[in-house]
Amino acid sequence: MLGVIEDSRNEFKVKLPDDLEETVIGFLNSKDGGHIYIGISDDGTVVGLKNNLDLLQRKIKDIIVSNIEPSVLGLFDIEVLEENSKKYIHITVAKGVERPYHIKGMGMTTDSCFIRVGSSNEKMSTTLINKMFRSRTKDSLKNIASPIQDLTFRQLKMYYIEKGFDIGENFERQLEFFTDDNKFNYIAYLLADNNRISIKVAKYVGDDVDEIEEYYEFGECCLITATYRVLEKFKTQNKVFAKITYPERIEKSMYDYNAVREAIINAIVHNDWSNEYPPKFEFFSDRLEISSFGGIQEEFTEEEFLKGYSAPKNPELMRVFKDLELVEHLGTGVKKILKKYDKSIYQFYPHFIIVSIKYNQNDFEYESHNRTRQIDYSELNLSKMEESIMKLILDRPNITQSEMANLLNLTPRMIRYHISELVNRGYIRRVGPNKKGKWEVIGGNND
Repeated sequence: MLGVIEDSRNEFKVKLPDDLEETVIGFLNSKDGGHIYIGISDDGTVVGLKNNLDLLQRKIKDIIVSNIEPSVLGLFDIEVLEENSKKYIHITVAKGVERPYHIKGMGMTTDSCFIRVGSSNEKMSTTLINKMFRSRTKDSLKNIASPIQDLTFRQLKMYYIEKGFDIGENFERQLEFFTDDNKFNYIAYLLADNNRISIKVAKYVGDDVDEIEEYYEFGECCLITATYRVLEKFKTQNKVFAKITYPERIEKSMYDYNAVREAIINAIVHNDWSNEYPPKFEFFSDRLEISSFGGIQEEFTEEEFLKGYSAPKNPELMRVFKDLELVEHLGTGVKKILKKYDKSIYQFYPHFIIVSIKYNQNDFEYESHNRTRQIDYSELNLSKMEESIMKLILDRPNITQSEMANLLNLTPRMIRYHISELVNRGYIRRVGPNKKGKWEVIGGNND
């Protein structure tokens, strides 16, 4: 069984239906979006699909993209899942930002606009169609002209080529980089090689902003490039604490980088760029903070947001981040963060959202500095104790034999014995005088 029931947010189909676009439109026009499961019976039993699933996924994508207006790129996701060796397809549909959506070529009529009501799709009334159309956001990034029209996209094209995409002459149009009057829009501006957007990362001495220790600016370049630079800064700032106990080495980092990575990307993708305020990233002595502008969309509550229900504020931007595998699937970012941290890390305000994460405390023996050198210990014919000693030396070249004995719970005599063995076999050596020198891992004779 699938574990969910068919309702206002879930639709089950045994096979690909002929009216798939109607169901997708129904979810796009609804408050919460929804999920379509293909290969599932009405009672939630996984019956599976026997088709060529790669081909079926491409067919589904083509149906959705080709048969629905306005553009739905960035608003849906397709994945193959498996239960009891039976594979099925899961389509996630976000709430649209340019409602009402309708069947392409039919205009916004009662015969082409649908909305989800309970577990079925219903035709929308003319009154509801007009109401949605009037409330459609006029200032979406897609419709805002770039302040610079002489734009190039060398960096962005490089990222697409690296991911295996075939870059053609219509690259910019495929990514919807133009307004209706054929000018580069704000999405193009954010992703161009040359813009005036600057993302700042600040590190403070204490737990407030009184004294700044380090300051970095990543910007005036493709937003993807700036994102990678911010991610790298957060990776290098993440100290790792360690202790070595026989027979293993235990590590703990200042913060969970994967969860923080999701928070960083969410802040960038969902930021309200129309006000020209970039997200803000800050390190304090006791915590890190990530601030994005725009707040929660008015259609959603804080509780719904924390459960992963939201609509992409910038679907065209989301589409690019997903193409480049910076985003996996719609709606998963917040869920991944809350697997590692409590929901109290979120602070909601009318015009911005802050994610504040306290650092893990260093209650281990030491901070691990040298994590770059990788050694295949299985090829060195070492005992577990000798392996532990080499790992300690890699992390702390200045460590004393007395400190090794304390950390590994051995007598000084045993430490001297193992050190002598490692030196004689050519795995380590002492550099400099006994008191002020250091240990160095040099490999081994493998004899």
